[in-house]
Amino acid sequence: MPCRESFILVCASFCWLLAFSPGASAESTPPLSEATEECLSCHSLFSPGITHDWRRSRHASNTVRTAFEKPGKERRVSLTSIHQIGDALGSVAVGCAECHTANPDSHEDTFLHNGYRVHVVVTPADCAQCHPLERKQYTKQNKMAHAYGNLHDNPLYHSLVETVIGGRKIAAGRLERLPSTTATQMDTCYGCHGTRVKMLGLKKIETEMDVMEVPVLQGWPNVGVGRLNPDGSIGSCSSCHPRHAFSIQVARQPYVCSQCHLQPDAPGWGVYKESKHGNLFRSRKEGWDFDAVPWRLGRDFHAPTCAACHGSLVVDPEGAVITERTHGYGERLWKSLFGVIYSHPQPIAPDTSKIRNADGQPLPVTFDGQPATRFLIDRKTQKDRKRNMQALCQGCHSTMWVAKHFEKMDGTIADTDRAVRTATQIMEQIWRQGNASRENPFDESIEIVWTEQWLFFANSIRYASAMGGAQDYAAFHNGWWNMHKAIEKLKDAAHMK
Repeated sequence: MPCRESFILVCASFCWLLAFSPGASAESTPPLSEATEECLSCHSLFSPGITHDWRRSRHASNTVRTAFEKPGKERRVSLTSIHQIGDALGSVAVGCAECHTANPDSHEDTFLHNGYRVHVVVTPADCAQCHPLERKQYTKQNKMAHAYGNLHDNPLYHSLVETVIGGRKIAAGRLERLPSTTATQMDTCYGCHGTRVKMLGLKKIETEMDVMEVPVLQGWPNVGVGRLNPDGSIGSCSSCHPRHAFSIQVARQPYVCSQCHLQPDAPGWGVYKESKHGNLFRSRKEGWDFDAVPWRLGRDFHAPTCAACHGSLVVDPEGAVITERTHGYGERLWKSLFGVIYSHPQPIAPDTSKIRNADGQPLPVTFDGQPATRFLIDRKTQKDRKRNMQALCQGCHSTMWVAKHFEKMDGTIADTDRAVRTATQIMEQIWRQGNASRENPFDESIEIVWTEQWLFFANSIRYASAMGGAQDYAAFHNGWWNMHKAIEKLKDAAHMK
């Protein structure tokens, strides 16, 4: 590996690129740290998409100090004092080195790269240098941050995952099941929930500059919301704020959520884009200001997106706060609409792998519908959260409209829970008859029919009701038609009249 001094000499001939790159004017951008300048001198040539994306970002055009000096509601950093960061970070643009060399001692993926201690995986703990509140909310109040453990550490959910993505082969005339491979896990369930990123060592690679040693990382690349990072932190900011612009404008687009919230199991995007809100977004979004902070309802945007309902700081046209910004995306949710197996109050803690119901199952509700109350939020918290969401709705709709909408939704949720209970009662009879094994309740043909009842069809109906439109998702498109057809299949399998 070349020494730091020789590296600077090799790259010096490339530095002219910086002067002619977008956003490089000294009048329009703050100074860069020496380390970031060295990063850019090379990466502007060998990974220009990354560097040009960064140059268009707020990180490139602001220092932490100028960001902190914004008025309270307009401020995008959550430091309580500028003294929480060092003078060096506060006076330069937030560049490559400011993120990729942060907290090197805590990163097991830190390696020596051209004279600097660099790590590949930038984590919420690194972002917390400037965004400590967002990191705290995301980690302490958001199930997304715990999505890896909530899936991997729950025996029932883990069985469901293996049933869905595990391999199959024929052996001696029988169908045998194989464990899922790491590649398939990363491309399916753990692509959204997150992987465990582990440092396995270093390897030498040939580059256009020289032979270099780089980390060998297991579970990488991955930007799943609950990723376990090499520094011990959880989550990935770039799930919603993609690298390297990390734009709030992008995070507010519902397309971002559609990466994971897709039918049939979590059909949020499908329902949204067919709803009245989705119609308005797709028809009028070119005139909206997705970058404004705070976000003014009726001026910057005219219909909710996922971010407006679940996370953004939303104010009325005069600046009065309707809902505060949060990265604890459950704070406006009182019910979980796509849990296993019934709807239920939201969990108290975001780590749901610790939940045990009355039957000892790692589920928030028993198979007969009894909630694990001590792990779930109480009635007062439910009312408070529901009121927060209703306040946002009342930014556009009358009090009566909002009240009747939520009344209708409550009725629909109750109807789907009753239907799922009927299906589960039949499935329990099939298990008692010995026509299916309850050891893994998801893997046999008739169990798959039962699983679709709550994993697909009930979810579709509830989403359609909650999001104010796309009624075909509730009726025929993975809705009541499919639910009742499945109940008939279960009835026939149980030899019921």
